[in-house]
Amino acid sequence: MDNYLQKAYCMNQTVRIYAAITTELVSHAQEIFNLWPTSAVALGRVLTMGAIMSATYKNNDFLNIKINGDGPLGKIVVEATDGKVRGYVENPGVLLQYNDGRINVKDGVGNGYIEVIKDLHMRYPFSSTSEIVSGEIAEDFSYYFAKSEQIPSAVGLGVTLNDDSKIKSAGGFLIQVMPGCKEEYIEKLENKLSNMKSINEMISLGYKAEDIINEITEGDYQLLETKELKYECNCSFDRFRKGLKTLGIDELLTIANEDKKAEITCNFCNKKYLFDENDLNSIIEELRRKESQ
Repeated sequence: MDNYLQKAYCMNQTVRIYAAITTELVSHAQEIFNLWPTSAVALGRVLTMGAIMSATYKNNDFLNIKINGDGPLGKIVVEATDGKVRGYVENPGVLLQYNDGRINVKDGVGNGYIEVIKDLHMRYPFSSTSEIVSGEIAEDFSYYFAKSEQIPSAVGLGVTLNDDSKIKSAGGFLIQVMPGCKEEYIEKLENKLSNMKSINEMISLGYKAEDIINEITEGDYQLLETKELKYECNCSFDRFRKGLKTLGIDELLTIANEDKKAEITCNFCNKKYLFDENDLNSIIEELRRKESQ
């Protein structure tokens, strides 16, 4: 599997670790949206976070992440379920760098808040928010887990670029401390995190998911699950046809008479759907029949 996630326990099953390699799916997103460096790195980090978070829920649970920042990147949106992710950044053409040449995601994101919506197939979706504390994404989600889900967590998200600004590597990890974890385990974990290689270093060196877990735990862990990850959009002609119905007869008549067509581009995969005059008239007739019933 080119893109995959592994889940493990360590420290007497009181610490949960997720590690993911997402290079191909992030590269796919960069390609379909023609993302500039800062846009690519920012969206890549959120896609990786979405892929990891989706593994913390049941297979058919649905996750929606919105990074609502006031920086030039604009809104970043990612959806995920059972290892399948898709997403977009509002402004794909952003390049910001620090003086040392590193990609500046912080100023690209700016200030604002994270919104997470989870559809757990209960009566209503669960929604929670937390403020953007750094704009670097990983720190923001560490804060989100602590504030909104009351789970002490450490997050590492990395996306690196080649000299031609194309995706070189992408991946990340999520560490969560479970109730009953001993203080000595927490201190050991904190010490390890402060002294080990950064996630960018690890993925640049070609670390696999199991290598990341091994780096964090020094080999003392229990592997629980391996899950494939992929960029997948569920858009379709029928889905957008249903969306056009919500416009109502009058607006659809205006489009059919004046423009003779409607072209819709999917935000998540950039695929275009063309509805010609016959398609529009078919929708109008269907709406009229429903009104007359």
